[in-house]
Amino acid sequence: MAEASPLALRDARLFAFFHLVFTRFFRRHMGALRIPPWGMPREEAGRPLIVLANHPSWWDGVAFMLLAARLFPGRQVFIPMEAAALAKYRFMRRLGVFGIEPGPRGAVAFLRTAKEVLGARRTMLWMNAPGRFQDVRERPVAIAPGVTRLVEMAPEAVVLPLALDYVFWTERRPEMLAAFGEPIPAGDLLALDREAREARIGEALTATMDRLAEEAVLRDPSRFAIIAEGAQGMGGIYDLWRRAAAWARGRRFEPRHAHGTKSG
Repeated sequence: MAEASPLALRDARLFAFFHLVFTRFFRRHMGALRIPPWGMPREEAGRPLIVLANHPSWWDGVAFMLLAARLFPGRQVFIPMEAAALAKYRFMRRLGVFGIEPGPRGAVAFLRTAKEVLGARRTMLWMNAPGRFQDVRERPVAIAPGVTRLVEMAPEAVVLPLALDYVFWTERRPEMLAAFGEPIPAGDLLALDREAREARIGEALTATMDRLAEEAVLRDPSRFAIIAEGAQGMGGIYDLWRRAAAWARGRRFEPRHAHGTKSG
């Protein structure tokens, strides 16, 4: 029996609910989701969007959820996932996640679903371009088979490279960093053969990742806009003692370890 269309399964109210759930989870475990001003995306009104990200971490799915809901609130988001993994989290099909089976048949089914999704009004397809976990320092950046054919399914689409990174600076919790690269019209990629398309996508994603890495090395939160903010400080008895000490001195309690640093 054929699986129902992701368009029919997606539930906007459930997506909004899980955005709150993911946000709460993020706040417990991360310092902040930050984007440098140059890495903010431009909305492409009336055109389908294909977001192609690198794949450094399990956290990428949370990043997709937060970025999509906060930066593209008028878009329906769809995300492919390995079918075996999705089988363990079937509720995610109601959030716009759809399964990909391995092998040639799975690739054909994926492209057919992508065409259906991108043909609908105000939709976005988010996926990790490498198709596997890949360290942010590994080069070349992998491009999974089938990625170059996505533009054939949606000639009017725009491709957005997305760089993701997770770094520890001065606080206990890590920072989630993100940056969108220059948009690539699908028509520009369709003018190339598939090998050249792969190179073009890889170059765009690599350039965005390299630029984000340069920002990360500076360790300066003021160079980023905050998209979502997590808990600050160490927590527990340590912060309770610091809070009491600040109160005793008549000072405002600052939970951040590097309290002299601006936070965006």
